[in-house]
Amino acid sequence: MKTIDLAESSIRELNQALHDQAQECLEREFEVLNPKGQHNIACGIDQNLSVDIRGHAGYFCAGMNKKAHVVIHGNAGQGVAENMMSGTVRVKGDASQAAGATAQGGLLVIEGNAGARCGISMKGVDIVVKGDVGHMSCFMGQSGSLVVCGDAGEALGDSLYEVHIYVKGEVKSLGADCVEKEMRSEHIEELTDLLNRAGVDEDPSSFKRYGSARQLYNFKVDNASAY
Repeated sequence: MKTIDLAESSIRELNQALHDQAQECLEREFEVLNPKGQHNIACGIDQNLSVDIRGHAGYFCAGMNKKAHVVIHGNAGQGVAENMMSGTVRVKGDASQAAGATAQGGLLVIEGNAGARCGISMKGVDIVVKGDVGHMSCFMGQSGSLVVCGDAGEALGDSLYEVHIYVKGEVKSLGADCVEKEMRSEHIEELTDLLNRAGVDEDPSSFKRYGSARQLYNFKVDNASAY
């Protein structure tokens, strides 16, 4: 394992060392010390690496991740795993707003709570939150799945497309064109797989499913106020 101490090295040096592995992978495991909430840690990785960040991370940690498995042993700031393509990002603490924004693949696990707009405009990523999510989560979500083991804030799934949303707790309100849907056997199977992959011990049958009513896909004058 290669250890990089951010009290002695810069974020640029850390990220360059991680990017270099895409050309000639000499190290598979990295440990990052003293992150102290700095921004852009471990962004743009394009190799099957294991990165353990020992502390809190700032904005956009593990953004644009591809193939790597990143663990944040603390809280994460805005936009963690933003535009992730593949791999796994796990936050041991809480995540701020826009977690997993625009992410196109992979798995994001938040063991604490997530702030507002979790999964905004998600495009294929799977997100599992062990705690609560804030308002406008999954806003304009296009594909993938959002699993919330706690409660969801206002306007859940506003203007979503084909994302599957599973919530165990209470939903304060649903956004435009988001409705509760039947939990069929194939959804129980999908949710079971997501919980297993995230390492979360919950009963899939205790969740409710939400998705698009498909009324805003095409412009209708009767729905003008909802656009």
